[in-house]
Amino acid sequence: MSEAKTKPLLLVICGPTASGKTALAVRLAKHFKTIVISADSRQFYQEMNIGTAVPSIAEQEGVPHYFLKQISVNQPYNASTYAADVLAFTNSFFKEHPLAVMVGGSGLYISAVCEGMDELPDPDPEIRLSILKRFEAGGITVLRKWLEELDPEFCKVVDMANPKRLQRALEVCLITGHPYSSLRTAKANPREFNVLKIGIELPRTELFSRIEQRTDAMLANGLIDEVRSLIPFRHLNALQTVGYRELFRYFDGDISLEQAITDIKTNTRRYAKRQITWFQRDTSIRWLKPEQFGVIGQMVSDAMAAINF
Repeated sequence: MSEAKTKPLLLVICGPTASGKTALAVRLAKHFKTIVISADSRQFYQEMNIGTAVPSIAEQEGVPHYFLKQISVNQPYNASTYAADVLAFTNSFFKEHPLAVMVGGSGLYISAVCEGMDELPDPDPEIRLSILKRFEAGGITVLRKWLEELDPEFCKVVDMANPKRLQRALEVCLITGHPYSSLRTAKANPREFNVLKIGIELPRTELFSRIEQRTDAMLANGLIDEVRSLIPFRHLNALQTVGYRELFRYFDGDISLEQAITDIKTNTRRYAKRQITWFQRDTSIRWLKPEQFGVIGQMVSDAMAAINF
């Protein structure tokens, strides 16, 4: 009788934006002759390319990439749907391959794949409408103050500039009578693969410098024209993100282009800090520097040594 096949491995490369995750993931995928699965919730959309730093064909270096630009901004998509799609994909992929690399900075989406989603209450139309009315009357500042009162812990990790995220958190708080953050503690669901998580860490000064440089590169590559083309879709949830919100304000005449660029860099730094806060809660993540390829490669090799394919 042949020896039973052990679980394959999902290698997760995570960390803040502009930390060098994609280049490292591609290098690892090439080394181990496998594929890359994107876990960046901003890179799913076909119409958003420059402002979401979708890796170019050259940057992909011939490595097959999945879950990049696979849907339109018009299509609703969330972490639960993404997890279901990825699990369906890996269920097939892992029948013939022992390793896949996942890379991204969207902690909720990575967690949904690796551990599963918390069971949250269904939307309440009446409560949702009341929150929407308060938002329309007082703007996002009202939502922020309200959520800070109901769930200060969640405010530390949520994108406080995203009204949709704030409205959903408030809705859960009001429906359940408990902080949203207290409900996000579900036990991990069993998976048909093992997980190795590597977090990419950089000194803050270096990370912020990379953010500045990447923002300048996006602008040089046509970010302003890309955002202009998306003005008809600005109300959609997919467009409530850094790099797009600020330029919409510029097109509205609310701020100068110079101020919009400054705001993009400032808000991207804040976003990176929230990403770091999120990932630091996960004690299973091993934090290493992007140049420690040899160390990471050995960790992957050790994890795969027991896999019988």
